[in-house]
Amino acid sequence: MSRSTQSGPSQRMLRVGEQVRHALSETLQRGEIIDPVIENSVVSVSEVRMSPDLKIATAFVSPLGAGDDSAVVEALNRHAKFIRGRVSGALRQMKYMPEFRFRLDTSFDNFAKINELLRSPGVARDLGDGKSNDKDED
Repeated sequence: MSRSTQSGPSQRMLRVGEQVRHALSETLQRGEIIDPVIENSVVSVSEVRMSPDLKIATAFVSPLGAGDDSAVVEALNRHAKFIRGRVSGALRQMKYMPEFRFRLDTSFDNFAKINELLRSPGVARDLGDGKSNDKDED
């Protein structure tokens, strides 16, 4: 059975991605990156997706307290090689140290939109409170 028919990341990709996320979060938390854009904001790493060969790590980040989120992501991408060197100590069990790419995490915005839609009057009316269906079953 070949793995090409499987959709989604492998168990190994998920495990390594989580290890990279922890190491990356610790590095960002220590404040070792000297950049005014990054220093003035708190960066949350919500997910790291690894390429199948584990050589590229795409980190999805959410800058908190920053005026311009895209400026923080650009600054992280500028310092990607420095971050790679700092994270390498925590990931020394890996054969190859992955190349880091940073992307803005928009999943929280999507969750907020879905939540807003579910709370809208039209959807609430369609869902009802469930009591009218109980009376019909008697």
